[in-house]
Amino acid sequence: MPTSFVLLMNQIIEVTYKHPRQIALSRQFRKLFPPTKWAAEFNAAITVPFFYWLVGPSEVVEVEVNGVKQKSGVLIKKCRYLENSRCVGMCVNMCKIPTQDFFTNEFGLPLTMNPNFEDMSCEMVFGQPPPPYEQDPVAKQPCFADIFSVSAISYKLSNMLLCLRL
Repeated sequence: MPTSFVLLMNQIIEVTYKHPRQIALSRQFRKLFPPTKWAAEFNAAITVPFFYWLVGPSEVVEVEVNGVKQKSGVLIKKCRYLENSRCVGMCVNMCKIPTQDFFTNEFGLPLTMNPNFEDMSCEMVFGQPPPPYEQDPVAKQPCFADIFSVSAISYKLSNMLLCLRL
């Protein structure tokens, strides 16, 4: 498991007190949306209009979860966050892992996110548990050294551009 800012923050959150409202919200969401096909499809349907401002245009797509085809996928056509950061580490550690963790562990609705680093799209699959980090293809994804946009915090060292992967 990689050491990262996100993992450190998760450890801090685990040992700190959670506000009773957060606990109540999580319990209420789990009651309203138990991990069923309907809940996964409903969350996909509401993600498209409610997250446009954050990620850009998206659409509900059919995916296969546990051998069953369902409309619980969301294809983000060109993720604004990934396109603007142009950083694998920021995508994985500041978006993918925290979002998967939030839905899967806080709300009890499994979510897997599959960013496509070539075309800057991302597929969200509600109802599908995320793989362990070590088995996730993003763990082997190299940095975008040639197009790294956060160049103010990158350094040239021995003719190598280092990506500050979180």
